Amino acid sequence: MGSGKSTIGKSLANRLNRPFMDLDQFIENQENEPIKTIFDKKGELYFRKAERQALLHLIARESPAVISLGGGTPCYFDNMKDLVQSKHNSIYLRASIPTLAARLKEEKALRPMIAHLKDEEALTEFIGKHLFERNVFYQKATTVYPIDGLSVEEIVKGLLSTLA
Repeated sequence: MGSGKSTIGKSLANRLNRPFMDLDQFIENQENEPIKTIFDKKGELYFRKAERQALLHLIARESPAVISLGGGTPCYFDNMKDLVQSKHNSIYLRASIPTLAARLKEEKALRPMIAHLKDEEALTEFIGKHLFERNVFYQKATTVYPIDGLSVEEIVKGLLSTLA
């Protein structure tokens, strides 16, 4: 959350002349409901199962695409294992806690997972906790790309040279 997966993904897809897909948007289209409504009405377990099926569907595609995953996607079921063992590249856009906090504090109200957090300290603690818990999965990506202090264009150029 806040690493720029969608922004970077769209730009990278454009430069590679490939379609861009957002896993959460794909799920919303399949379920005909926003993610927040799915969580509220059916629960996280239902969502994670739908997310798993959507991920398996997208990585089974023959035509190449750039796919942005939710921050929790790699952490459930065998999602990360299946992704890494597929024919696809997986990229972890690694940002520091201060970088993520600075980005997320401006859009906190728009993000249901963090909208309830009272102040910057609570946001920083939330980010740190989630990164700590998820890092073991994120580090399994085929490419770990540090993004602190880099512009979208610099990140995309770096990824293009890494993927070449």
